[in-house]
Amino acid sequence: MHIWTRIMTWRHGEFVGSDGYGNHYYQERKVPQGRRRKRWVVYAGAPEASAVPAEWHAWLTYLSDQPLQSGGTPEKPWIKPHVANLTGTPEAYLPQGHDLSGGHRAASSSDYEPWRP
Repeated sequence: MHIWTRIMTWRHGEFVGSDGYGNHYYQERKVPQGRRRKRWVVYAGAPEASAVPAEWHAWLTYLSDQPLQSGGTPEKPWIKPHVANLTGTPEAYLPQGHDLSGGHRAASSSDYEPWRP
């Protein structure tokens, strides 16, 4: 966190909540006249926007007026846990046949075959 963000959070920020990844969410303490309160997140690790779960993203972008409750979202069997974008990291998905995972894959029926007269 930059020093300016730390100072602004200390002077003007009101803690709203945190998520399971350790990110903390804040908004301005006072309602400014003629505009809405600013909202921001202080990341637990490196600042990565994809590390913000969908529920908190909705609150940060003013799609939801109320912050996420302390109980979190209701558990549903079809909801997968949030995963940050892993592109460019060692944990990134590499399909079979990708150059970085060996470059070999099994032949398939839809592979291109040149026309031979």
